[in-house]
Amino acid sequence: MKELKCPKCNSVFTVDEADYANIVSQVKNHEFDDEVNHRLEELHKQMLAEQTAKTAKAEQQFQNELSTKRLELSEKENEIGKLNDKLNSIAQSKQLEFNVEIQCKEKEIAELKSTIEKNDANVKIAIFEEKGKAQQELQLKENAIANLKNQISSQKNEATIRETSIKESYELQLKQKQEQVDYYKDLKSRMSTKMVGETLEIHCNTEFNRIRPMFPNAYFEKDNDASAGSKGDFIFRDSEDETEYLSIMFEMKNEMDETNTKHKNEDFLKKLDEDRSAKNCEYAVLVSLLEPDSELYNTGIVDESHRYPKMYVIRPQFFIPLITLLVQTSKKSLEYKKKLIAAQNQSVDVTNFENQLNDFKDKFANNYRLASEKFQTAIAEIDKSIDHLQKIKSALVGSENNLRLANDKADNLTIKKLTRDNPTMKIKFDELKNDSTKQIE
Repeated sequence: MKELKCPKCNSVFTVDEADYANIVSQVKNHEFDDEVNHRLEELHKQMLAEQTAKTAKAEQQFQNELSTKRLELSEKENEIGKLNDKLNSIAQSKQLEFNVEIQCKEKEIAELKSTIEKNDANVKIAIFEEKGKAQQELQLKENAIANLKNQISSQKNEATIRETSIKESYELQLKQKQEQVDYYKDLKSRMSTKMVGETLEIHCNTEFNRIRPMFPNAYFEKDNDASAGSKGDFIFRDSEDETEYLSIMFEMKNEMDETNTKHKNEDFLKKLDEDRSAKNCEYAVLVSLLEPDSELYNTGIVDESHRYPKMYVIRPQFFIPLITLLVQTSKKSLEYKKKLIAAQNQSVDVTNFENQLNDFKDKFANNYRLASEKFQTAIAEIDKSIDHLQKIKSALVGSENNLRLANDKADNLTIKKLTRDNPTMKIKFDELKNDSTKQIE
């Protein structure tokens, strides 16, 4: 650290090495600057004296030369004035042409910009309108889907309620049929005696005709078509609203018809299934008196569907009850089928709507993409036009600069510059000078 004392207030303060070196440098620089300024001032005075003497001499020479050259320059200055007038006229004409061209190009640029803004606005409006329409249609379709879902849910609830009701009805009917079975069991011996002397087919036909008013649209006739090589005994068909909902192929087998050989019911099931398929019947029923001591067949309706589709074996007393049961079941199933078809159609409608919506989205996206590409192409073409106009403007500005430079060069044109390095023109101007001097004398 260094201690320094102020010469004015005599206060002592300390500074570090860097500050001390800075202060010393400032003092040295100040002294050096004073010395340089002193020397420059003396040199300036010396040069000023010399320059004054030279200037006075040069001024005297200039005045002498000026008096002799004024006359020879007057005509050249007139000629230069004429050249300047021509150049100014040319410059003004070019400037007017340039201004007119610039105004036209600026007007064209403004029109192009206005067209771009209008097209941009139209495209935005069209896109906004299409989006609004798409959203509105989507909302309508979503509302329709929600309504369909509500309807399907409601129909499912109704179907559940109806299923419960049907089960209760079937249970009641089964109870009633069981009572009829018990009744028919009691009448079994008397019925067997009654059928002596008549065939089982006649009995079943008689029983059906007795209840035919219950089935006004039913068909129950003998199967006389043996074109497939085989035929059943009777075919039952019933329809509603011109739509067939139930068909049964019947085969009747009586033990008295087979006196030589005892057959079992299962011996006729395969043929009955083939006849059913050949005649396009839904159910196959064997009405049989075979195996009279079998507890299986004597207790009620025997379902053989585990061996052949929709196959049943019954005793004659269950002939009418089975028809009635299948009719009621098929009618209910027909009703459910109609509802299922309606629900499937609704599902198909929803699927078609989704497909149409996706198709609309794809087409809208494609149209938007094409419009965007066209718009970008138009912007690119406009940019090219603007770039071309900018080049024209730059060329015109360059032309103006060249005219300005030519004008500056014309303003700086003098006789001395014209005759420099041109002895011939110098001689001509000297002759003109001498002639002018002689004429003045």
